[in-house]
Amino acid sequence: MTIRILSLTVNPDRPTTETFIGFHRAGLTITVVCPPEHPHHSLLRDAGVPTLDLRFERKIDFKAIFALRAELKRGRYDIVHTYSNNALSNTLLAAGGLPIKIVAYRGIVAAVGFLDPVSWLRYLNPRIDRIICVCDAIRDHFLNMRPKFLRMPAERPVTVYKGHKLEWYTAEPADLSEFGIPDGAFVIACITNNRPRKGLQYLVAAMALLPSDIPAHLLLVGRMRGKTLDRAIENSPLKERIHRPGFRHDAPALSAASDVFCLPSVKREGLPRCVIEAMAYRVPPIVTNSGGSPELVMDGKSGLVVPVRDAPAIAAAIETLYRDPEYRARLGEGARERIASDFRIEDTVTRIIAVYRELVPDAHST
Repeated sequence: MTIRILSLTVNPDRPTTETFIGFHRAGLTITVVCPPEHPHHSLLRDAGVPTLDLRFERKIDFKAIFALRAELKRGRYDIVHTYSNNALSNTLLAAGGLPIKIVAYRGIVAAVGFLDPVSWLRYLNPRIDRIICVCDAIRDHFLNMRPKFLRMPAERPVTVYKGHKLEWYTAEPADLSEFGIPDGAFVIACITNNRPRKGLQYLVAAMALLPSDIPAHLLLVGRMRGKTLDRAIENSPLKERIHRPGFRHDAPALSAASDVFCLPSVKREGLPRCVIEAMAYRVPPIVTNSGGSPELVMDGKSGLVVPVRDAPAIAAAIETLYRDPEYRARLGEGARERIASDFRIEDTVTRIIAVYRELVPDAHST
């Protein structure tokens, strides 16, 4: 008897999609809920992974709940693995009374609280058997919540790093001149969407602290609007060197064309994909000691780690990497090797299968 898995996704990235394919190749019977218009749907189809089109529009979506419950009964699944908040809350309702194990995914340090009713509809619900956390910082958050007597069992949150393959990252470095960045500029890239927890104003402030002989340009890629960030850029003496091209489908190529990558998060960071992409392209990262970032970047070996909310520290790190090209190149090589050796997709597949086997000991994958 093989383990039968139903994986519920909304917007699976390449690593998550390849994890599903890895389960399929390992002999698990897996069906993936994934929109057919999703860019990675073809990877699943070509690998022979069955898919379903089921939408979770709200945290309680009765249409989706009825459809999901019918599928759970029809497919005789052993495990449902959810990869989004709405998928989780609807699964918990759809699976009521059914002998199915529920596994959740968590990619950021949780905004979860015992006094928050929504938290009980999701990650604090005792019906959940395991929570796959992409870094120890997320697992530690769950295990250190207060009050202590309400904490979940220690075996419920499990750390499994999301795996990658260097062969996925082959984009040619982009031509940055289209943004007005001149040849010879020292480019610091940041690819994310502006949210308060991303701390982008500290990166903007760091630019103004750099010595005048550093030809620094800051490339902010993604949805980069907001009152705090707009004000920080407008007040910066280097605002003409701060570029906001908006959302881009070629973001990895922009990262590859940069000299340094910086993510100045102040809290709740998970295992940031943008940093991993930069590391795969040998671009040394500067990250803060927020959430899982220090688990990804080994300070002085595969990048630099600075304190949160510390613009002078960010500026000092940028200057260090500018002044010492050999050190910068060494960190870039270390960053790429870090992804190649410690964040392998094969390890992710193996470790999650081990969690499945623990939950369904009477089944086995072929």
